[in-house]
Amino acid sequence: MISTKEKKPESKTIGTKLAKIEYDEINELVNNGLFLSGSDFVRDAVREKLRRIKVIKIRDIDYDTAKKEVLGYYKSFGEAYISEVADNLELDLQLVAKIVQNLIKEGKLGE
Repeated sequence: MISTKEKKPESKTIGTKLAKIEYDEINELVNNGLFLSGSDFVRDAVREKLRRIKVIKIRDIDYDTAKKEVLGYYKSFGEAYISEVADNLELDLQLVAKIVQNLIKEGKLGE
């Protein structure tokens, strides 16, 4: 049966112990209205930590393919730091730097 009713995402529970000082600090933040509850604080803290711990993936592709992708990225976005290009295309930073230098020499990219 197909339903248009949205399902809530599955959730799991993790129990943990905190030092009293941490518990009290969280409660103070809740009491000051910064968070709805202690659980709200913990969810927010977990999400923030997961965003910060980002696994960097690097694809293993040949130079010419990487060069086409880098050039296409700059055509789409205009300006970007080399590190952004490397992260977003999942390419090695040194490879992207070398490609950008070559594209500048070839006149396909401006400095």
